Amino acid sequence: MQHRPGVRPVSAVLRFLPLIALAGGLAAFFAFGLQRYVTFEALAHHREALLQWVARHPVSAPIAYTAVYVLAVAFSVPGGALLTLTGGFLFGVIGGTACALIGATIGATAVFLAARTAFGDLLRAKAGSALQRMEEGFRRDAFSYLLALRLVPVFPFFLVNLVPAFLGVRLRTYVAATAIGIIPATFVFASVGNGLGAVFDAGDKPDVLGLLLTAPVLLPILGLAALALIPVVYRRLKGRPAVGGQDG
Repeated sequence: MQHRPGVRPVSAVLRFLPLIALAGGLAAFFAFGLQRYVTFEALAHHREALLQWVARHPVSAPIAYTAVYVLAVAFSVPGGALLTLTGGFLFGVIGGTACALIGATIGATAVFLAARTAFGDLLRAKAGSALQRMEEGFRRDAFSYLLALRLVPVFPFFLVNLVPAFLGVRLRTYVAATAIGIIPATFVFASVGNGLGAVFDAGDKPDVLGLLLTAPVLLPILGLAALALIPVVYRRLKGRPAVGGQDG
């Protein structure tokens, strides 16, 4: 059976559409100058208006904030830390953590699915034996690896969103590791955001990075990351690989 001319190019374009849409969102973000609103100074300037908006719309405000967070992560725009601080400032520690957690997980999943749709099959088809072995090894312990990477963000968030898609990680594994792994840092950022009122009044800026690097915060997170990797070490020592694979 012969394929009609143009069918394969059209299917290839459709495969890349989600990723093109996300890249277009990032380009539009900078084209419209929206980055000027994702600054600490902008938050300080508009804080009263934002607090009044939340007070007037107690239900729709957190939904709108979560939707903005989803788009920010999906488009890979800078300012995720500030968005989490804003969530803590507007909705409190628990509310801000919950909204940011939901938004970040959904946004990261959108990037993962777009990258897997566009490149996953192509990369696996062209992968050499070395890359295939790395892919197989990563998939076997994907949850542990991803959980550790999310707990200790050594690599940029957007990069950790993309790489698992190239290595054939299961969707449910990716979502679970992402949602669980970002809880500690999200909680810390929301906690700092909850106290921004006093920071604004003093005319200061919060040193969130400095806070994350203090022993009381950093050591527990590093401990959790080490715990996440224990199954990997155990399986390596025992020589009993875990069951892996891809979604159907």
